[in-house]
Amino acid sequence: MTTPLHQRAVVADTHNDLLMAVSARPHAVWAEFFRERWLPQLVAGGVKLQVLPVFIDDQYRPEGSLRQTLRMIECAHVIAEGNAGTVALCRTGAEIDAALAAGRIALVLAMESMPGLDASVELISTVHRLGVRVASIAHFGRTPLADGSAEDATGSGLTSAGVEALGEMERLGIVFDVSHLGASGVAHVLELATKPVMATHSSARALRDHHRNLTDDQLRAVAATGGVVCVNFFAPFLTEDAGKVTLDHLLDHIEHIAGVAGIDHVGLGPDFVYEVMKDLTPPCCEGANASGLDLSACVPGLQGPSGLPLVTEGLIARRLPEDDILKIVGGNVHRFLTGRLA
Repeated sequence: MTTPLHQRAVVADTHNDLLMAVSARPHAVWAEFFRERWLPQLVAGGVKLQVLPVFIDDQYRPEGSLRQTLRMIECAHVIAEGNAGTVALCRTGAEIDAALAAGRIALVLAMESMPGLDASVELISTVHRLGVRVASIAHFGRTPLADGSAEDATGSGLTSAGVEALGEMERLGIVFDVSHLGASGVAHVLELATKPVMATHSSARALRDHHRNLTDDQLRAVAATGGVVCVNFFAPFLTEDAGKVTLDHLLDHIEHIAGVAGIDHVGLGPDFVYEVMKDLTPPCCEGANASGLDLSACVPGLQGPSGLPLVTEGLIARRLPEDDILKIVGGNVHRFLTGRLA
């Protein structure tokens, strides 16, 4: 049962790939599929602010990347238009607050690594017109803009097009997301950025030494911009033995980031991989993927957004102050996004 504190919170999730699952269905059922499959989970989890990334799977790369990017952006608009009484696609902080005041879930459109745009930086303005307000420029591998964290050995920063992209995003008011960016790229962004950045789904490298996580120095540097680091729930990023992951592993990462970056600079970026893959992967292939990571390993009870009250309950059990819990589960992200998208 959801605690009164969780019910009172502006629960924010900065990374749920549900657009992948919804857009895989025929266009005619997008709004209905979201309403029947995902909306009940968001409501059960108390989610009031949801960032929706556009991630392009390998099957569409490279030739179909731009077309699939546009399909997924269109999918977000169709979801919002077909469920106007319960969700709203928001472009500004004022629109986020208006949605919350009306009892609707505020949706914010994001892009993950910008495939299809590649070095055509002028197209960032195009996706901004379509509603994108958060974006990263790399995933695991190399892009024309930067190297992802799996390419850390290259030691490379942003390309010239990547530097131009950062400047264009700041000009337009798109939040720069450092999650997935290689270590040298993160340093390069933090050197150049003039506006607060965020990590939409990254955990603490001090607790789990994985290239997808952020070091303490990186945590402090993101916080120094005024940004927020949102903890990834994906089991292989929380502990080396993902099959034995517990809620305590997740809570440890949350408390560590809060301790290092500051209580005003931590949020939740669950990345509910299992729940999305369940919609996309045939039963014969569950857990099998090119990354070699076990996609089926989950924090017990946190396979999808309906389990989010467990995080609040866990933080209460650890005797964190109520005000701190409200910040962690969404207050910081709400403050950050409404400020950045003013």
